[in-house]
Amino acid sequence: MARLIIIIIISALAGLNCQAQDFDKYFTNRTLRIDYVFSGNKSRQDISLANLYSMPAWYGKTERLAETPVEGNGQITVRAHASGETIYKNSFSTLFQEWLTYDEAEGASRSFENVFLVPMPKDTVDITVELRDNRRHVSASYTHTVNPADILIRRTGERNVTPYTTLQQAADTARCIHVAFVAEGYGKDEMQSFADDARTALEAIFAHEPFKSSRSKFNIIAVESASEESGTSEPSKGIWRNTALNSHFDTFYSDRYLTTLNLFRLHDLLAGTPYEHIIILVNTDQYGGGGILNSYVLSMTKHPKFKPVVVHEFGHSFGGLADEYAYEEEQLSMYPHDVEPWEPNITTLADFNGKWEGLIEKGTPLPTPESDDPVTIRTRVGLFEGAGYSLKGVYRGVQDCRMRTNETPEFCAVCRNALQSLIDFYTK
Repeated sequence: MARLIIIIIISALAGLNCQAQDFDKYFTNRTLRIDYVFSGNKSRQDISLANLYSMPAWYGKTERLAETPVEGNGQITVRAHASGETIYKNSFSTLFQEWLTYDEAEGASRSFENVFLVPMPKDTVDITVELRDNRRHVSASYTHTVNPADILIRRTGERNVTPYTTLQQAADTARCIHVAFVAEGYGKDEMQSFADDARTALEAIFAHEPFKSSRSKFNIIAVESASEESGTSEPSKGIWRNTALNSHFDTFYSDRYLTTLNLFRLHDLLAGTPYEHIIILVNTDQYGGGGILNSYVLSMTKHPKFKPVVVHEFGHSFGGLADEYAYEEEQLSMYPHDVEPWEPNITTLADFNGKWEGLIEKGTPLPTPESDDPVTIRTRVGLFEGAGYSLKGVYRGVQDCRMRTNETPEFCAVCRNALQSLIDFYTK
């Protein structure tokens, strides 16, 4: 029996060692940046390859390479060309897919820039990008082959790197989560203001669990990308400014929706810096922001609600968390009630299994009535109707949460669990 146990242990360790060596087997310590253009309308979506870049070092995951911790609205998959084996996968959401939910997409067609980072393969690979609709069905797919020896893969990030400062060094920089704050709408003479705002945002994020307990697992930099003009564009007021990323309010005609469409430029500015997740800080006192899974966060910095907004938006971009509020009048068709959302903090009850049912105490009414007690509002886990922009048919786990209102001082238990699982996925 003892000999059998030893054999089992040795086999398990060999398996772990083999898994740990997968990165070195297939990839080098460089980053392949892939630029795409997503275009079309509700009826048809197209994916086109725009550019390929090679950047120094790789700052993403080096284990569990073929797994995705959240499904996202799309996925990028890298397969070994010779064998067809999946050697890397990641998920994402895009502004393009959000635009497809609006009426404008019924007739008009638009194009959007998107950038994905994958580790540089040692040998030829096939890369597939898939977009998924709100029924979680693949709506567009594109596969192309990349030979890492291709002379037209442009090397970038090796000189003229945008100046940056390390705000927080991870305990283990080889196994951590890399986050870059990027200056938008700050002139050359306003970089001290940007640095102060970046530190404010950093402290706001790490004041919240589970980030607070996992702070040493994050490496944070501040990238000093100067703009010609201060501020950001406000189209509804006829104000257009020349900034590093040409960000603007009024995205999709929503006055508080602050975004940038210039993702190629964003990654040009970041080339050569240690980054994976991106938080763009915008030098404006107007209220607004936005967050897109594995793409970026934008947040205003000079408004009194800067801190809760940047934390909320990071919940979207890093954690894949859904908005938990609902509109009284506007109904967005993002979550069909007969399809279970992939986001971990909302449910339509189409397939609730594996979400937060284990956090619900026995005897809790389902659906769960709202309470006036301040403690109960923040701690009771159940099924509260009204989330994902819908008043009916979509449920959240707790009555209030950072993903529901700016006034709530913390992530709820459901969101904390989801964020902790994601941190563990990348760092354990």
